[in-house]
Amino acid sequence: MEEIFQHFRKEEQQFIEQVSGWLREVEDRYSPKLTDFLDPRQRFIVESVMGSTDVNMMTSGIFKDAERQRVLLYPSYFEPQQEDFNITVFELKYPSKFVNLRHPDILGSIMSLGLDRSKFGDIRIDNERVQLAVMNEISSYLQSNFVSAAKVKVQLNEVTDLTEMIETSEEWTEESYTVSSMRLDTVMSSVYNISRQKAAALIHGGKVKVNWTLQEQPSFELHESDMISSRGFGRVRLIMIEGRTKKDKVRLQIGRLETKS
Repeated sequence: MEEIFQHFRKEEQQFIEQVSGWLREVEDRYSPKLTDFLDPRQRFIVESVMGSTDVNMMTSGIFKDAERQRVLLYPSYFEPQQEDFNITVFELKYPSKFVNLRHPDILGSIMSLGLDRSKFGDIRIDNERVQLAVMNEISSYLQSNFVSAAKVKVQLNEVTDLTEMIETSEEWTEESYTVSSMRLDTVMSSVYNISRQKAAALIHGGKVKVNWTLQEQPSFELHESDMISSRGFGRVRLIMIEGRTKKDKVRLQIGRLETKS
């Protein structure tokens, strides 16, 4: 376990231990294990911890190229099917003539019901249409209790036809930057073209995530492949640290996300 820990941050150790427990459970019981919805970083950790075990892994978030997906860990004899992932997709019916629901409206309303973020997957929006993927285990509860968002009434209707699922496509543009350090506020200042003070204010204000986890320390040290998401400024991924300049500054290659519906 110590060998695995050294490749990840200290705050990720608890999740690594949880994954190890899942793998032992599959091996000991020789039966499949279905997780909640995991973000891409968590799924990367699962793959890393699996290593050379005899456990197999399959993922699904129902939507094409879903960001959040459930992971099915299973022994060699098991042949997974899509229905094994226990995911329901709902489309929201609401008075779209009077209001346009946004991602934060829906996310905030669901979280206010006391549900953890891991209990539901992607929220897809295409103009007036809104869809979300949820665990079957909470689908009835959500359908009964998720009745309003942004002060308007909503109704959840199950989507069963895969051709009716909202699709989004992502385009990444690559750019190069030179930064004085790998501190979060320093990198944000460069890639978002804002002052370090503005970057620090966003971080302290709870508006910045690194690898899908809220990060409130401006001095947080970034690594290669980290994903930064800042509300109002979009997402960037640290693709590569290309080296240092003669003045000991860091040369970075980053990817900037552009989402198209």
